[in-house]
Amino acid sequence: MTSGQDPNQPGGPYGPPPGWNPPPAPPQYPGYAPAPSAGYGPPPGMPQSMERPLSVRAGLGAFLGSMALSLVAQVVTLLNWRRIVDWAFANAGLDTGGGADAARRGAEIGAQIGIAVGFLFIAVYGLFVWFAWQGRNWARVVLWVLAGLGILSGLSGLLVGSPLPFLQALGGFEVLLLLTAVVALAMKPSSEWFRFRGWQRATGQG
Repeated sequence: MTSGQDPNQPGGPYGPPPGWNPPPAPPQYPGYAPAPSAGYGPPPGMPQSMERPLSVRAGLGAFLGSMALSLVAQVVTLLNWRRIVDWAFANAGLDTGGGADAARRGAEIGAQIGIAVGFLFIAVYGLFVWFAWQGRNWARVVLWVLAGLGILSGLSGLLVGSPLPFLQALGGFEVLLLLTAVVALAMKPSSEWFRFRGWQRATGQG
């Protein structure tokens, strides 16, 4: 061995033969990222739990209050039936004598049917309030529609008047309660809670 020659160099006693090239390095495969876990949580920005806000409780409470006033008005109307019918005929300029007996009987039957329907309407109204309490948004929309009709009817009754000031006062308070209910259920916390309840049902969590 020549002095100064590296034994590991090509041609040396311990090195590879001349002209030998090392094999290429094995390819480096990129690592695999872990599979994302299934998203069982709420959508971004949706809390895990959300209590029924005050605006929902106040709005539905106002609806219940209006139902109670409507029920009282129905009972008062029945107890003062004759007086109210006489006032309605006199206010319409109709004769209350024998010539108007047939019309009077027809009007009384129609009004009695109306009162019976009114009691049924109150019961159905309560059913929609219960569904809205459970977070059903469609029930909230139905209550808005019913409240709008009730407000129009109440304002019409205030303009026409009544032989009983108590009934007219009840009508005014009922309109105020319906307005309060509509506004409360339309507030942002109410809408967010109804949206949250819809998400819960869609994901099987509520």
